[in-house]
Amino acid sequence: MADIAKLVEELSKLTVLEAAELATALEEEWGVSAAAAVAVAGPAGGGDAPAAEEKDEFDVILTGDGGKKIQVIKEVRAITGLGLTEAKGLVEGAPKPLKEGVNKAEAEEIKGKIEAAGGTVELK
Repeated sequence: MADIAKLVEELSKLTVLEAAELATALEEEWGVSAAAAVAVAGPAGGGDAPAAEEKDEFDVILTGDGGKKIQVIKEVRAITGLGLTEAKGLVEGAPKPLKEGVNKAEAEEIKGKIEAAGGTVELK
């Protein structure tokens, strides 16, 4: 039993990439499916990260103004085309979606602009 506990502890330390490599190695060695091998490896630091890399549409969520509300409101207006009142409401009501269903490049660009203004953004 102590050996199993050590094995579980070591598997818990694997990165997602290492867990994927382990799954492939187990599949080749023992003929088990990769899904079963990953399930054995357990939660290896955010197992859904590879799925996020394959994603092609993102929602840009404004999570805060970082104490620089006026600068963030200006950027929100420039990005969304909203009027002053609507942009102010969006910033003050954070977390709120800023843009939805945009490609990765546009999402990263928006994130950069908001962060440069002092705000915080999350991509989903």
